[in-house]
Amino acid sequence: MSPQAATAMQPAKTSIAVKQPGTGDVVDRIQHIYDSIARRAFEIFDNNGRWLGRDLDDWFRAESELLHPVHLEIAESENSLTIRAEAPGFSPKELEINVEPRRLTIVGKHEVREEGKKGKTIYSERCAKEIFRVVDLPVEVESSKVNAVLKDGVLNVEMPKAAHAKPVRIEPKAA
Repeated sequence: MSPQAATAMQPAKTSIAVKQPGTGDVVDRIQHIYDSIARRAFEIFDNNGRWLGRDLDDWFRAESELLHPVHLEIAESENSLTIRAEAPGFSPKELEINVEPRRLTIVGKHEVREEGKKGKTIYSERCAKEIFRVVDLPVEVESSKVNAVLKDGVLNVEMPKAAHAKPVRIEPKAA
């Protein structure tokens, strides 16, 4: 097989822009997600006849309907941290990655809309999928040098460790 044919058969890798957020951005995003879950939990409570005592069940059901889990793997080498996160069905434009020296935030929203016409009736269906994951990192990273690539539904985030002064042993001298 020629090198050109082998290259054409490989799936495309897509880079994702990594942002360095202000604290307000993350707090606003968390508040928006919290409000969405609270509204949905109340809808479930209301639809079930407003039975008391099932608050957590309603909350967890609303949370599972709105947020999908992001499974991840963290690997550490001498010079960097690598995080692999599952994000199936998301495109790079639908993902937002924010990096702080000791924290990584992955946010994504994917909406699918299907429409079909049958005579005078319009059929419309909408499905939204949202992910949100905050990861506290074990070491400080250089947030300006982070590289993120989405390939086959797996997000790879490569983060170089921040340079720290190396410990040096000093022998005391006699005066």
